[in-house]
Amino acid sequence: MKGDKPGIRQIEIYRSPLKLREPFIISLGEMLYAGNIIVRVTTNEGVSGFGECSPFASINGETIDTCYVVGQKLAKNLIGKDPMDTDGCSDLMDKTILGNSSIKSALSTAIFDIAAQFAGLPLFAFLGGDNNKKLITDYTISIDDPQKMALNAEKILENGFSIIKVKVGRDGNRDVERIRLIRQVAGMDIPLRIDANQGWEMTEAIQTLNALYDYNIQFCEEPVPAWDFMQLPELTRKSPVPIMADESCFDHHDAKRLIDISACTLFNIKLGKSAGFTKAMKIVRLAENNGIKMQIGGFLESRLGFTAAAHLALVSKSIEYFDFDSPLMMEKDPVTGGISYNRGGVISMPDGPGLGASVDEEYLKKLDGIVIK
Repeated sequence: MKGDKPGIRQIEIYRSPLKLREPFIISLGEMLYAGNIIVRVTTNEGVSGFGECSPFASINGETIDTCYVVGQKLAKNLIGKDPMDTDGCSDLMDKTILGNSSIKSALSTAIFDIAAQFAGLPLFAFLGGDNNKKLITDYTISIDDPQKMALNAEKILENGFSIIKVKVGRDGNRDVERIRLIRQVAGMDIPLRIDANQGWEMTEAIQTLNALYDYNIQFCEEPVPAWDFMQLPELTRKSPVPIMADESCFDHHDAKRLIDISACTLFNIKLGKSAGFTKAMKIVRLAENNGIKMQIGGFLESRLGFTAAAHLALVSKSIEYFDFDSPLMMEKDPVTGGISYNRGGVISMPDGPGLGASVDEEYLKKLDGIVIK
């Protein structure tokens, strides 16, 4: 790769709405589209890196429109900066504006893509990881009538997936019925994990998780409201189902806080929460040092965003769970290269340096976008 000190020459930002095949319903609401943002960062040498985010208004307080506007502000400050200084670029974005972790994650991914290309390494190797474990994604059942959810579980099994994730959090008693019917279809041996997305209050969470004991649940993500994280230590003690922090764990500061109070035994890391790789790696190291197992997940990114997530998943042996199914729920796939999906939910990684994923040029031309120089 030419050039000892690459500088960022231009940044393109695109609105990328992607229609879902079916409504996706969680305790926080219903989604028909993934309102995503794609960025492309290009250096003086003509090397480009891609990134994507999927803002989630009820979780990170961002939308496709706020990301589009804030992204321009961040981009103006990043022009001329050295993409090899990945931590410096992350710090600059934080000094530019508080929060806005989603759009920062897209820019972070593109910058790390460039840095790994200049280093001549796949992104996971640039981060210190190895492609030495099997990545197997679950497939998610969104909240619906219990009978409909059981039918969806049957379809998932017919399609060859080996792990099922179930959205819950709307009425604990109905949630138990949902899981009971799904277990009737799936049997007791297939890994089954649940995600309440903050949907239960404390008493309801304790009662529901204890009622689910006989159904062999792998873990429960974010059972109570994120702001009520001080309840998690008691819930962790009283629940027979392991507790995973998700919305209550955005960055390394949150992770340390949760570790200090023994809030949970598992973390769900998403680049869209951590504002990108710099802080995500800090969460990983904290978790490793404190015996916390991890899942890498995401929001409603395409294969572009989940290729970045897959690279992150290879940086630690303590990352054991993978929630990469969102791209399979979309009507279109505008991504070139990137991860691929095999039977059983097994993920194949791209070859070559950097992220190994880009976006089809014809698709980009059709999007609403802006170029910052």
